[in-house]
Amino acid sequence: MLTVQNLNHFYGESHTLWDLALDVPQGQCTCVMGRNGVGKTTLMKCILGEETTHSGAIEFADAGDLTQKTLEDRARLGIGYVPQGRQIFPLLTVEENLRTGLAVRKDGRKTIPERVFELFPVLKEMRHRRGGDLSGGQQQQLAIGRALVIEPRLLILDEPGEGIQPNIVAQIGEVIRKLIEEDGLTVLLVEQKLPFARKYADRFVILDRGRGVAGDGIAALTDELIRKHLTV
Repeated sequence: MLTVQNLNHFYGESHTLWDLALDVPQGQCTCVMGRNGVGKTTLMKCILGEETTHSGAIEFADAGDLTQKTLEDRARLGIGYVPQGRQIFPLLTVEENLRTGLAVRKDGRKTIPERVFELFPVLKEMRHRRGGDLSGGQQQQLAIGRALVIEPRLLILDEPGEGIQPNIVAQIGEVIRKLIEEDGLTVLLVEQKLPFARKYADRFVILDRGRGVAGDGIAALTDELIRKHLTV
């Protein structure tokens, strides 16, 4: 579904991603892991088009290389994104937040897909409430729902469990699996929590200092890899 090859990225004079390679198989959840500051979010932003790459290729499905396409073009191709920190619009209602995602649909649809409300019933119950009045967990569900409004082929989630209550984290994990198994969605996940990754991801990739240092099926995430690359 998504293949990253020899990707390099710089912030000014700082070389942040080094010849990075990543393969995200269709219909699976691939989890990108690593300590803080190793380039995980930068990689996601390069895939989305929020950051400009220096060299390398990002191949998506049948669309070819994405590196010269705009952020809006990538969304229209079916890439949904849930950023770290959610970034909802606090003064807009839940329904208005969801509708912002409709703008990039290729088919011009003007209504929110019912599937969003099936997965997150609380969004339907609170659709007239302002986003800023929701709890952190509800805001995260809203951010995911907004990304799902475009009915993406690839969903990117950057630390979706950060700062929210455990029961909502578990619910989000179950939604991820349901989207994969029932809807055939492909998920690219950035996650620090090992139990969450082991329970809900199919594959893992570990970054260290901007380089890919390990990757395999989630069962191959050994204690040695964790000690070497993930523990602080």
